[in-house]
Amino acid sequence: QLARIQTDSVVEMLRELYPELRYEIVAMSTTGDKILDTALSKIGEKSLFTKELENALERNEVDLVVHSLKDLPTSLPPGFTIGAVCKRENPHDAVVFHPKSTGKTLSLLPEKSVIGTSSLRRAAQLKKKFPHLEFRDIRGNLNTRLKKLDEKEDFSAIILAAAGLKRMGWENRIGQILSPEDCLYAVGQGALAVEVRAKDQKILNMVSALHDGETVLCCIAERAFMKHLEGGCSVPVAVNSMLKDGQLYLTGAVYSLDGSDSLKETMQTCVNYPQQNEDGPNDDVQHVGITAKTVPRQAQQAAESLGVELASLLQSKGAKHILSVARQLNDAR
Repeated sequence: QLARIQTDSVVEMLRELYPELRYEIVAMSTTGDKILDTALSKIGEKSLFTKELENALERNEVDLVVHSLKDLPTSLPPGFTIGAVCKRENPHDAVVFHPKSTGKTLSLLPEKSVIGTSSLRRAAQLKKKFPHLEFRDIRGNLNTRLKKLDEKEDFSAIILAAAGLKRMGWENRIGQILSPEDCLYAVGQGALAVEVRAKDQKILNMVSALHDGETVLCCIAERAFMKHLEGGCSVPVAVNSMLKDGQLYLTGAVYSLDGSDSLKETMQTCVNYPQQNEDGPNDDVQHVGITAKTVPRQAQQAAESLGVELASLLQSKGAKHILSVARQLNDAR
């Protein structure tokens, strides 16, 4: 349902820009949608939610695919690119409480209350911040997870992306939005990506009108950070980014599985560059899988460098060790 709402919203934006075109929506389910009895971090990497869709793109059965950007790997398979990153919805995490705990916050829940989340990143940060709580895996789409919360007594609350709840029209279920002090969010969280064939200039030019410049720069920095750290679903990596007065600020962190060991740093860079007329042989330059013709190239380069430099800083302080231990422990679970 959420995937459908997200796709419809992209089609609506395109329809306003290109009313003369006809749009057909093709629904598909992916491996990640079907395997619901295993924690995401155990099944493997992010292509779980994208492989079948990319096959259809490759066979020209569809011209564009709408994803949550956080589901897309930092390296796309050859021949594909992210042709648009739409304006970001609230990227923070939200707490939805069991009807019995309505009106509470995480800190007010009784000792040993069980919180549902399938994200190692959320669990690692919240275990450290709220040691009186217990965290347990919960899988399924938003509808399934909310149903599990409401109809059983297993969970006192579950943690979900605020963006998904807002898009579904369930904002009234949000009991608490987690601040960056409580929980940094996932790379690309809250942003929608439109994936296209990299060589399809017509479609690429068409969807590039959907790019939101600020979101593009924040997400390039976040994805470059993740890629340089070699993070994925199976390790807790988190970010927070902000663009203000021409400066891009990126906070990045890595955590051990129980949150006891962590590294967190913030860096900034200037991204205030004019758009130059950059047509020519290299007008298809990708930055961590994103082709953004409408965003100044120097700004994109600065954003990517910021992510790489922040990752290098954390690596120099021991991030590799924290992440490799987290990966081994997760594999052994």
